[in-house]
Amino acid sequence: MAAFEHAVHLGYRCIETDVRATRDRVPVIFHDESMDRLTDHTGPFAVRDWAQLDDVRIDGREPIVRLDDLLGAWPDLRLIIDPKSDDVVTPLIEALRRANARHRVCIGSFSTRRLRWFRTDGPGCTSCGPTEVVRLRAESWGVPAGKLDADCAQVPPRQPLLGKLSVPVVDAAFLRAAHARGMPVQVWTVDDEAEMERLLDLGVDGIMSDRVTALKKVFERRGLWR
Repeated sequence: MAAFEHAVHLGYRCIETDVRATRDRVPVIFHDESMDRLTDHTGPFAVRDWAQLDDVRIDGREPIVRLDDLLGAWPDLRLIIDPKSDDVVTPLIEALRRANARHRVCIGSFSTRRLRWFRTDGPGCTSCGPTEVVRLRAESWGVPAGKLDADCAQVPPRQPLLGKLSVPVVDAAFLRAAHARGMPVQVWTVDDEAEMERLLDLGVDGIMSDRVTALKKVFERRGLWR
């Protein structure tokens, strides 16, 4: 919870995070499928109940956070949530209903199936899935994309290919195509200040970064921090 407290203290009103589900269907804030890399324990979340995570610490310090606790801590905080697996979709939907929080959450995912499940559940913000991003990119080159069910595009600045090769995703043409549809473009994950400046010059609508203090300073220098 300390990372969220830090961001909120800085003044952020929208935060991106990832969720996974425990064996007893408790949605928790965590990126990896396994606890090995980031905690003092090992093994996947999916084989443990919530009560069995009580002594798990991230970097040896911070406890695992339940989504319910995050939603309750700051009732006005907007969230971008990436459901990292199929088994967390229903627990996530249920948590949002309990907190009456669907209106302040946008769902982003690499999984077209998960995005479709959320769209079927009812009104609420979802980002473009991978196929929709490709179609929007093609539309920026003059190929009509047809109907897109997404409310925004959350994309990297560039898409890696083989080896060190990559192709740009976010450029002036992509922004024009998205904005013509009334679709904000939010870019991840940008930690370099010069790249933040470049993207803001292009006209992106949001930036996701692990360096939240640096990002705030960039916005302040440009008179964008409110």
